[in-house]
Amino acid sequence: MTDRRNIYFFYKKSEETDEQCKKLKQLAEEHGFRVVHHHNEANIIASIGGDGTFLQAVRKTNFRDDCLYVGVAKKGKAHLYADFNIHDTDKMIEATNSEQIEVRKYPLIDVTVDGTSFQCLNEVSIRSSIIKTFVMDVYIDDLHFETFRGDGMIVSTPTGSTAYNKSVEGAIVDPLLPCIQVTELASLNNNTYRTLGSPFILSADRKLTLKIVQDGNDYPIIGLDNEAFSTMHVKEVEVSLSGKMIKTIKLKDNSFWEKVRRTFL
Repeated sequence: MTDRRNIYFFYKKSEETDEQCKKLKQLAEEHGFRVVHHHNEANIIASIGGDGTFLQAVRKTNFRDDCLYVGVAKKGKAHLYADFNIHDTDKMIEATNSEQIEVRKYPLIDVTVDGTSFQCLNEVSIRSSIIKTFVMDVYIDDLHFETFRGDGMIVSTPTGSTAYNKSVEGAIVDPLLPCIQVTELASLNNNTYRTLGSPFILSADRKLTLKIVQDGNDYPIIGLDNEAFSTMHVKEVEVSLSGKMIKTIKLKDNSFWEKVRRTFL
């Protein structure tokens, strides 16, 4: 880590967090790090908070693939994206001088909503904003796969499979598998509409296209990780696995599956 000494702290401003981060900044400087005030100057971006803060840190710093992201939890045990706890400074100090550090790469998804492009670390979701189902034609590459009617769909990355996707009984996917998962929200299956009715996984080479039927449900909710994209009259959403990844610091004794066990079991 000798060549990665410029660190930027990302956190939600509050009196308590300001004081906690002040101590972390002092600790960083005491151990040879340079605290910078803009993320463009950093090669380490430290997120202070929960998984939601980590998602915001990645998004607000433009999904940089030329730096390392570090998650530091403020409360309780470490989270899925946070390998450290703010009160366990000894572990942080040990990590900076230890060969136990390794870099884990997490895939992103590329999302295009009617020509406007985004990236997501967890998932993109599309849901009805009114008490009315809506209809989407689902294409895998150029194949019309099914016509969906229901509340919406979630398209998640492997790491995002533990988030919204899991709450609607999607599968948890190992992040070493380059893929995306598609999970339905309350699909309507009858003699007119028929869907697969279960989550399915697409390889990195596939492209998913959702073509929304314009039937008066004009204000769908587009969720990009933990942010909402305000729009109307959405006609088409395209999703594919990005060639870009973010890099995170992890400890060898804190694998993805150890985090899953710690969080859910």
